Amino acid sequence: MAFYPADGQAFNRTRHAHLATTLAVADTHWTRFRGLLGLASNDFRNGSGLWIVPCHGVHTLGMGFPIDVVYLDSELNVIGIKAGVRPWRFTPVLRRATSVLELPCGTADETKTAVGDTIEITLPKDCNQLPA
Repeated sequence: MAFYPADGQAFNRTRHAHLATTLAVADTHWTRFRGLLGLASNDFRNGSGLWIVPCHGVHTLGMGFPIDVVYLDSELNVIGIKAGVRPWRFTPVLRRATSVLELPCGTADETKTAVGDTIEITLPKDCNQLPA
């Protein structure tokens, strides 16, 4: 992705499927606020992902393409999914969520990701980002 280093991965351990092989992390006030704004759908293709930490819900204001949103708890279990969130929308706020994965539209269905699945996040060794 153009403005985030994308050197992590998100793997659905329950389904044995990669959700993102080029996962970026948004873990500061500015990067969480910016999210995917400014990216074109070509910049956010299958295999891409943005992990927003901490996060309870997202918006797609100003975006030009739909995304899938996967809510995770502190144990990285899926506690909610909003597939195909179109631009200019707000997703529900889930208080139990500690982070959110933003994925290309269709990823949740293609990988059969479901509530209750366990996600494994792999980041570079110099990055120690886990939900609080």
